[in-house]
Amino acid sequence: MSMWFAVLHVLGILSLTCCTFGSDLNVPTPISCGTRAVDLPDTRQIVLCPANCTLWSLSVFGSGVYASISSICGAAIHRGIIGLSGGPVEVHGLQGRTNYLSSYAHGVQSQSLSQWSSSFTVARTISLPLEVSSQTSSSANVASGAAKKPVKKTVKKPPPPTTANRDCPVDMALLLDGSYNIGQRRYNLQKNFVSKLVAMLKVGTPGPHVGVVQTSETPRTEFYLSNYTTTKDLTFAIKEMPYIGGKTNTGKAILHTVRNFFNPDFGVRRGYPRVIVVFVDGWPSDNVEEAAILARESGINIFFVSVAKPAPEEMSLVSEQDFMRKAVCKDNEFFTFTMPSWFSTNKFVKPLAHKLCSIDQMLCSKTCYNSVNLGFLIDGSSSVGDGNFRLVLDLLLSVARNFDISDIGSRIGAIQFTYDQRMEFNFNDHTTKDSALSALENIPYMSGGTATGDAINFAVRSLFKPRTGSNKNFLIIITDGQSYDDVRVPAMAAQREGITVFTVGVAWAPMEDLKAMASEPKESHVFFTREFTGLAQFQQPIVRGICRDFTEFN
Repeated sequence: MSMWFAVLHVLGILSLTCCTFGSDLNVPTPISCGTRAVDLPDTRQIVLCPANCTLWSLSVFGSGVYASISSICGAAIHRGIIGLSGGPVEVHGLQGRTNYLSSYAHGVQSQSLSQWSSSFTVARTISLPLEVSSQTSSSANVASGAAKKPVKKTVKKPPPPTTANRDCPVDMALLLDGSYNIGQRRYNLQKNFVSKLVAMLKVGTPGPHVGVVQTSETPRTEFYLSNYTTTKDLTFAIKEMPYIGGKTNTGKAILHTVRNFFNPDFGVRRGYPRVIVVFVDGWPSDNVEEAAILARESGINIFFVSVAKPAPEEMSLVSEQDFMRKAVCKDNEFFTFTMPSWFSTNKFVKPLAHKLCSIDQMLCSKTCYNSVNLGFLIDGSSSVGDGNFRLVLDLLLSVARNFDISDIGSRIGAIQFTYDQRMEFNFNDHTTKDSALSALENIPYMSGGTATGDAINFAVRSLFKPRTGSNKNFLIIITDGQSYDDVRVPAMAAQREGITVFTVGVAWAPMEDLKAMASEPKESHVFFTREFTGLAQFQQPIVRGICRDFTEFN
């Protein structure tokens, strides 16, 4: 049997070689049962599978989207496109992907495959009405008695390629409802809506990247962020997703996505916001609150789209009646979106896409604004003077106002130094924003010498230890002159403790010391101005630098 299978496979390749050159793409090309998609010369082609392929042991890798080393006819049988009698199959070539999933369907057991360089899908061929041709048949000429004037074809220009939406730099997981609640018909309507949504988002680098997880009894990753990076490929892959069925285990799907989806190996980009968009038809079967908390703690933002909310008489069936409020990080109606049904949804595509690309409003989970400890190390030496000291505090106040300071959010602490060090307040002294800003604004000026190295050691020992929570630590040092002690060794020790150091120098502060204290890369962590009046210009660069460092390390 295996020898005959090999012979048929070779014959199939030979038939493709001799029959496809110059052939019409709408005319099926005969292939053998064992012909693989990788053997096809074109990315889109109609082939003709012979009868009785179900009698052969065919290699099929994947479900819905197949690795190109799979048998085309085997994939078509698995997909339900053809049966025992064979028939025409339309093959669409796609980019390679990871995580081809195994499944059993129509008598064929497909295999899983971790990765392959190219993929394909199969579909039924559609019989189209004959187009008006510029050629007329001889019988028509005889009947008319004269040749008719050729009809000129109108050639349509292909649409211009879609460019990525640079204003929407986000890594997004769409959790589609594939449960028994939604059913096959509404599941297909959901896929149509999501296809229009990703077209509106304009997927691609450096814009949004999108992957899909299907929610059911057991969640299933359909494809990852890196599998399809163009709108065309992504919409086609969504169209080919099979319906699973089962319970609406939304919480389980969120946990699966947090733990398995957002991984650099699967296309997650460093520094890009991460969003889970959850589609629910009706209500979840399980608890979503704990899963949503884990998502937020992992820096992933939850967005809920509810369709066909439960009617009043159905509320007794809902185990967690306020599931949307518990799932999102802010109950302000921005992070939820409601549609009455899956019918007539075109009007909802644009407003939903606009919300998902409103990055500044979307980010409310663990972000640089609510998950950092900012330590201010302030030079209070005699060369600064009381007037200039107020300008230093003005800069620090303008930086601190950008952050969500609270007992569960970001925190600030301040140390003033001369030869000695004075703890003005630590991270736990002021747990409201107003109180913290007021304390910073009212720091009295010390006056004295300059021992910056000792001050850094004091900050590490007294401000940053013991560690408070999981916030990332930043130290901003402002000085106007030469330190009387070594700064390099204390600064390196601080950085080894996980503290990112920014330095701001004024007037006579040596650039060599500023660079020695600052974290890498030096050019984005060192600031200098000749005059104290120039400090205000550093507020936005410092805030942006903190957020850049935060996202790169999360």
